[in-house]
Amino acid sequence: MKLNRRTFLTSTALAASASALGVQSSEAAELKKKRIKLGISTYSYWHFKTERVPIETVIDKAAEIGVEGVDILHRQMDIGEKEPLSADSRIYLQKLKRHAFRNGIDLICLSIHQDFVDPSAEYRQQQIQHTLKCIEIAYELGVPCIRLNSGRWNTIASFDDLMKARGDEPVLPGHTEDDGFKWCIDCIRDCLPKCAECGVLLALENHWGLTRTPEGLLRILNALPSPWLGGLMDTGNFLEDPYDKLKRIAPQTAFVQAKTYYGGGEWYTLDLDYKQIAQILADANYTGYVSLEMEGKENPDTAVPKSIQMLRKAFAS
Repeated sequence: MKLNRRTFLTSTALAASASALGVQSSEAAELKKKRIKLGISTYSYWHFKTERVPIETVIDKAAEIGVEGVDILHRQMDIGEKEPLSADSRIYLQKLKRHAFRNGIDLICLSIHQDFVDPSAEYRQQQIQHTLKCIEIAYELGVPCIRLNSGRWNTIASFDDLMKARGDEPVLPGHTEDDGFKWCIDCIRDCLPKCAECGVLLALENHWGLTRTPEGLLRILNALPSPWLGGLMDTGNFLEDPYDKLKRIAPQTAFVQAKTYYGGGEWYTLDLDYKQIAQILADANYTGYVSLEMEGKENPDTAVPKSIQMLRKAFAS
C-alpha cells in the first residue's frame, strides 16, 4: 500500500495523539497516587516541656525537609489564649502567613485546646468564645481547618496520671455521659455559623474524653451533620486495637495527624503500621493532608526527617 502525504500525516497525528493520551493517562494515575500531601505539626518540635519553639522555625525546617504544609499548635504561638485578637496579634499572624508563603509552605491546620465538658454554662460559653477567636485566627492565616477537642471530665487532674489510666477517667459525680455529650454537641453547634462565615472547618479529634472511642467521636459527628464539621484522625490516640477503630472513623475523616515515637514516647509508645493506615485511608477515599506529630524523645532534628521519610514511603505505595 502506498503511503501518500495525507495518509502519512493522518497516521502520524493519530500516533502522536495515542502517545499523548498514554502519557496523560500515566500522569493522571501518578497524580492520583500522590494526592496525599504531608505536613508537619509544630508540636513535633515542642512537647510543652522545654522553651517554646517559634512557629517560624518550624516553617523553615518544614521547607528544608520538603513537605507541603505546617500544622500550627495554638499554644505555641505568640498569642495568649485568654487575650482578645488585638491589632498586634493580627500583625503577628500576617507575618506568619507571609513567612510561610515565602517558604512555599501551606498553613493547613490550627490545633487548639478547648473543653466543652463542664457543668458550668458560664465556663462552656468561655470555651465557645475561645473557639470563635481561634476560627478568626485561622481565617486571618488562611488556615482551612481547626483541630477541635470534645473536652473531658477532668476527674483525673494530672495529664500524666490520665495517660497512666490509658485516657479513661470516671464521669464527674452527679452527672452522666449523656450530659457531657449534650454540652459538647450544643457548644459545637454554636460555633458552626462562624465556621461557615469564615470558611474554616472544625475537625474533631479522637482525643481524650468523650472522643477516646470511635463510638463517642461518631456520636458527636452524626448529631451535627454539617459541611463545616468532620473528624480528625489521630493515629496514636486509640491505644488498643487501633486499626479497626481507625477504619471506623476513616469515612468521616477530614484531617489526619500521624504520630511517631522515635526515642520512646513522651507518655507511651505505639508500633504503628503506616502501610496499613495508608490503606485504610485509601479505602475511605481520603485525599487530604497527613500531618506528622512526632511525639518521641529523640531530637526532632533527626526524628522528624526520619518520620517524614517513613510516611512518604508508606503513602507512596
